[in-house]
Amino acid sequence: MNNPENSRMNSSLVVLTLAALMSGCGGGMQQKNRDFFTSGNREADQRADTRMAKSEQAKGAAAKSPAAPENLPLFQRLGGEAGLTALVDDFVTRALADPRVNFRRLGVMRGGIGFQSSKLVTWNPNPAQLEQFKKHVRQFLTLATGGPAYYDGQEMKAAHKGLRITNEEFDGAAGDLKATMDKLQVPVKEQKELLSIVESTRTQVVEQR
Repeated sequence: MNNPENSRMNSSLVVLTLAALMSGCGGGMQQKNRDFFTSGNREADQRADTRMAKSEQAKGAAAKSPAAPENLPLFQRLGGEAGLTALVDDFVTRALADPRVNFRRLGVMRGGIGFQSSKLVTWNPNPAQLEQFKKHVRQFLTLATGGPAYYDGQEMKAAHKGLRITNEEFDGAAGDLKATMDKLQVPVKEQKELLSIVESTRTQVVEQR
């Protein structure tokens, strides 16, 4: 990914993928009779709905937060750049500390058939690398929620290739995101929409099913 041309191509791929995935995050969300939230993926929406229902049942009641105007893009309803910055900072800190997620990929091997061709993929970021990672997460979520369309990270599948992420680890990360949104008092509707977008990336992230 050091080649600038490859970076531009991957950025274009992400934009095109998300555009197709969400069918226009701003305008598509405003259609009153849609069965979907913002992901455009029925299974992803159902997973998000199930996670929300389980959480609300465990707490005994649905979260009560002021609702934002429905005609605004999700990006704005989440608080814009400041809101997503707070969300990503808390989420990444939470997920890094969660053994269910294994964010650092401890003990995970990437490689071919023979032992000699395999190597550990453990991630030990320095502060600058961690900030770069957070920046790419913010850019992705900004784009995915209808904010300014700019992303200079890798395409989703390429970024996770060889990391051998499991469904259980993905579930752990989604649970951490839900906990972050609860802490920041994100309204239920917006929580469902963001979880649905995240769920729609599962097939591009998870390799070990």
